[in-house]
Amino acid sequence: MMKKKLFGLAALAVVTFGLVACGGAKDKTTDSKSAGSAKESSVLKVGASASPHAEILEQVKPILKKEGVDLEIVQFDDYILPNKNLAEGDIDANYFQHIPYFNLQVKENKYDFANAGGIHIEPMGLYSKRIKDIKDLKDGATIITSNSESDWGRIITILQDADLVTVKDGVDLETATFEDIDKNPKNLKFIHNINPEVLTTTYNNDEADLVAINANFAYSAGLNPLKDSVLLEKDNSPYVNIVAVRSEDKDSDKIKKLVDALHSKEIQDWILEKWDGSVKPVDK
Repeated sequence: MMKKKLFGLAALAVVTFGLVACGGAKDKTTDSKSAGSAKESSVLKVGASASPHAEILEQVKPILKKEGVDLEIVQFDDYILPNKNLAEGDIDANYFQHIPYFNLQVKENKYDFANAGGIHIEPMGLYSKRIKDIKDLKDGATIITSNSESDWGRIITILQDADLVTVKDGVDLETATFEDIDKNPKNLKFIHNINPEVLTTTYNNDEADLVAINANFAYSAGLNPLKDSVLLEKDNSPYVNIVAVRSEDKDSDKIKKLVDALHSKEIQDWILEKWDGSVKPVDK
């Protein structure tokens, strides 16, 4: 009987130890999960075009690290996925688009987005392998632009500033289309069915007299808008590149730290030096 009783106590001790051990393991796992959550909450995933956006963000990384934010850059090579991914929650913000494109995408797709801050302007340029001076543009010349409607008014404005076209009275240049052109003395022909990311290939293949290329794609192809374009957008452009976020995150601490870092003198000076003034920082 005594042996039986001792055996029972020993068994109870083993069970009790097992429960304590399991409890300890559970607590450790919970602590591990909490640590993981804390680490995850410090991560800020930002979608960006390769150049100049992702390059600028790389410079911001150490600044944000000191602020307790781990910046993760997700690169995109098109204009559709960054907003789609933002809406679906795959990224926390994106930095690739100008205000007119942002407004058009929000309207067409009913995105619940907010503009968290303007960062820089990239002047749009028209490039040519056939002419060095716009005065040499021939009658009936072909101009290829992207299929991004939000850029059409921008390109028309550049052409109007060069006295190549005019638009109908009352037309808002920011939303103008090629149908709004009323005077076209050189009988210019427009092709506007090509994706923006393909325009550098179009230019390299010499497929038109002029090719309008967004600056980020131009940089990626080794083109400098200030040095290599035949026509260049003026400095008063409204096409400011912004950080876009879901509306619910506009006032989040991480987003504010990101925008503040991008507006810092250190980063703005770096932008001006890196691109010789062809990427122009703004502070709002």
